[in-house]
Amino acid sequence: MAQPQPGSTPNRPRRGAGCLQSLLVLAVILGLGYGASKIFGDESSASKASSSASSASDGKGGSWEIGDCGGPDPENKPDGYRAFDCDESGATFKALEVKSASIMPNAIQCPAGTDLIIQVSRVFGSGDGKKGGGIPTNTVCGRNLIGDHPGDAGAGGGQLVEGDCVSATAKEIVCASAGASDFKVLGLVDKKTECPAATTEPMQLMMALGRPYNVICGGKV
Repeated sequence: MAQPQPGSTPNRPRRGAGCLQSLLVLAVILGLGYGASKIFGDESSASKASSSASSASDGKGGSWEIGDCGGPDPENKPDGYRAFDCDESGATFKALEVKSASIMPNAIQCPAGTDLIIQVSRVFGSGDGKKGGGIPTNTVCGRNLIGDHPGDAGAGGGQLVEGDCVSATAKEIVCASAGASDFKVLGLVDKKTECPAATTEPMQLMMALGRPYNVICGGKV
């Protein structure tokens, strides 16, 4: 975790229509593909999380709404984020969906199109959010405002969703580069018997606390 320099003062974002006024946020960028070998485990997961606290004045209890925007916090590089008006040059993503916070990262499942996941925390009293404290309040499923969208189904990034493609070892890949030995994700279910009829390779994953599925239903690409 990157350690911010002490004594820095966060900027106060302006309020604009459809955008969050202020928040305290722990930024966590996740790519949650599930790598495997039978039973498929998480050891080759594409998940790479980095976090540091980003802050702004707390005018809304640290909560987010769909449509709020944010971007990298210049006061807390390289991994901090803060709220921006959606028309500000610093805004790089918009909230597609807002979920309750969870202490189990696998429990957060964002929709297709989510390019990054940010955990928001609120600091009370004289606490310094830049030291990584605070109480988690929300998880924001964000979509890039410009540039690539690795979270789109089939694009090879973000969380695994229906329409993505995986290798024979359940590692997420770009569908455009999939070959004869790869599979398309037809479903993410609890048991193999719940897979759709077109499934040719039901992939049983190792147990992970909070993850909403245990089987990847793979079909021919």
